[in-house]
Amino acid sequence: MALPLPTAAPPAPIDGMLRRRQILQLLLRYRHCGVFSGFQHDPGLVVPPASTEADSPARFVSDLEALGVTFVKLGQLLSTRPDMIRPDYLAALERMQEKVAPVPVQDIQQVVEAELGAPIGKLFSSFDPQPLGCASIAQVHRAVLRDGREVAVKVQKPEVAAQLHSDLRVLRSFAAAADRFTRVGRRVRLSDWLAEFARTLQMELDYETEACNLQRFGNHLAPYPALWVPQPLLDLSSKRVLTLELVQGVRVDAIPEVRRTEQSMDPLAAALVRGYLDQIFVHGEIHADPHPGNLRVTSDNRLAIFDLGMVAHVPPRLRERLLKLLLAAVDGRGEEVADDIIAISTRLEDYQEERYLRETGQMIARYAASRSISEGQVVLEIVRIATDCGLRTPPELSVLGKALLNLENVCHSLAPALDVRAIVERQLQSVLRARLKKTFSRANVASEMMELQQLARLGPRRISEILGLLAENRLQMKVTGLEESRLMENIQKVANRVAAGLISSALLLSAAMLMRIESGWTLFGYPVVALVLLLIAVIIALGLILSSLLFDHRTQAAEREERGLR
Repeated sequence: MALPLPTAAPPAPIDGMLRRRQILQLLLRYRHCGVFSGFQHDPGLVVPPASTEADSPARFVSDLEALGVTFVKLGQLLSTRPDMIRPDYLAALERMQEKVAPVPVQDIQQVVEAELGAPIGKLFSSFDPQPLGCASIAQVHRAVLRDGREVAVKVQKPEVAAQLHSDLRVLRSFAAAADRFTRVGRRVRLSDWLAEFARTLQMELDYETEACNLQRFGNHLAPYPALWVPQPLLDLSSKRVLTLELVQGVRVDAIPEVRRTEQSMDPLAAALVRGYLDQIFVHGEIHADPHPGNLRVTSDNRLAIFDLGMVAHVPPRLRERLLKLLLAAVDGRGEEVADDIIAISTRLEDYQEERYLRETGQMIARYAASRSISEGQVVLEIVRIATDCGLRTPPELSVLGKALLNLENVCHSLAPALDVRAIVERQLQSVLRARLKKTFSRANVASEMMELQQLARLGPRRISEILGLLAENRLQMKVTGLEESRLMENIQKVANRVAAGLISSALLLSAAMLMRIESGWTLFGYPVVALVLLLIAVIIALGLILSSLLFDHRTQAAEREERGLR
């Protein structure tokens, strides 16, 4: 009998076995519709509609929502992975909403009092029992401080962290099995992806981290007066409670037409694009989810940005590669885009270089010739093509594509006639000029001079040492991949299997010879000793066969993975 999926987010951690059955039921229900199959990229391929309502994208999203907070967040993250999810399911996941009922205000007040160590009446002069907003992890209430300032209090719901950790333990076991036995698992390394998902969730659960993000974003976006990041009140914040300045304004997708006629939204949209590109390529931080619900147009004509729990950090070298990649895409240089992707990706066993170069070049050419394709769509399409051709791209690339796509959607809501691509091109060039200018700063020039000084001082001695070793015939070279330990380990494995095969053969021969000898100990008319030897031989032989089928191919695939030059 099929176990029904829960109809609402569970208030407390579900028993591990029960939860495992619910998740397994979800995977089995959608095993034939291709949602988890690593959908192959083919621009001319028309995806057939779902055969029944039971395997439709809308039903899939509903089932994820029914499983609770962990799977709502998982669905939001899956919407950034076109290399894992079919396009029709991606579209449904992008529309996923967190439909949850509010927690009673008494429970929320208990969390606030336990975290801040004082009664609500002493912390605030008033605390509105009606929530301003309610999501799967947190609930937001309006409050007034003792000095009369209005603030928003974001409170983590009780038992949410325990439920998330319980679900992640179950998901890790499924991800490990998928990596071992499925093609999509070997391609994208679901265990690594799930570990990154767990780290992101952990950051979102820690409101002290979000408070730091709000402070950093406020400082980084200070050069853009049109953008406002509400600042936290650290004295009234903790790991599960975040108090910040109250944002009063209109959602960017709900601005009245009358206001649009009186005030142009183009400056706000342009400032948002420039500020976010600076945040990504100058400061190395990506706000992964800048959707309309996190942005408000205030009464003083500023754009407020909040809910900064999900922020991805990009290392400096990868940041430079991503900037180069976007500049090449904007200029229509498909070959350079392909080379940059190869440099930051991992080449898998079935990597198809010619197909990858051809399809990437064609896609960049279409982007350069059409104004209807956005930068976010291009980045996500690059990820899809790379995965289909045997390249595992870094997760930051998918997050960048999703962030750019969300930005473009927000800008379209704010200013439908704004040329976002032109703003992106100008800002990328501005960032590049700033980076080039920074390389010629006094500090960088002094550092390079010190490197040259060290090379001039140590170079002659190193050359002399190499020439001395060469003259004495003692120069040695080490080739990666032929290390003695790995070589001896493989030889030992071969020797063990040969020995096991010889033992199995000897036992079979011995059993056959003993079958002809009469014995007082018989079973089914055959000598017991001969049957025991035959059974041992069969077990050893089956063990050898299973070991070859299950482990050899996976080891070979892992050894053939090649990292690009970072």
